[in-house]
Amino acid sequence: MESVNGKRAQEEAGPSDGTKQEMTEKVSDALDDGRVEEEEVDEEEEGGTGVSKNGFFVPGPLVSLKEQIERDKEDESLRRWKEKLLGCLESDLDGQLDPEVKFHSIGILSEDFAEIVTPLPVDENRNGCTLFTLREGSRYQLKLKFSVLHNIVSGLTYSNIVWKGGLQVDQSKGMLGTFAPQKEPYVYALKEDTTPSGALARGVYSAKLKFEDDDRRCHMELKYLFEIKKSS
Repeated sequence: MESVNGKRAQEEAGPSDGTKQEMTEKVSDALDDGRVEEEEVDEEEEGGTGVSKNGFFVPGPLVSLKEQIERDKEDESLRRWKEKLLGCLESDLDGQLDPEVKFHSIGILSEDFAEIVTPLPVDENRNGCTLFTLREGSRYQLKLKFSVLHNIVSGLTYSNIVWKGGLQVDQSKGMLGTFAPQKEPYVYALKEDTTPSGALARGVYSAKLKFEDDDRRCHMELKYLFEIKKSS
């Protein structure tokens, strides 16, 4: 009975100091093992591409288009297939990593008149001049002609901000897409828009058209003027 009571008292008192120290050491060792395993996984993730420790995709290093084609130089059919897919020849590439978008012209399509095309960059003599005039309530589109050089440009976007009398009155944004270098220039028409109507809508507007890619490179920033006149 005495031994039973002593055992019960020991259970109620909890583990001894020696037992507590042994349990603490085991927990500490387990935590250290887990921390080491986590560090090894992080090192593996940081050493390559894929999903990082934060759960975000980590892209591989940027490789020039010329280098990508040369990787399959021994496979003639695969190399030709890549050139056909990209729309360019290896001889046209210079090995430069960063893509470049060269804009040749900006045009305006409207039901009021035939297409008006302005070469880019805008001639210095035309700076501050009105590029085009539209009637109130008319539909129109901006059309761009551009070339892509050196490498593939990814996620090319545009933003167009319009002011009248120093106040912002309109803003539009959109995605053009991803483009590879090719011999022939690209022609792209932005989404159709309609000019406002009314006496307050008439007058001269200033605008800024800007193009950026996924890496926030600005490929063009164009400031221009246009006018809205009364519908006849």
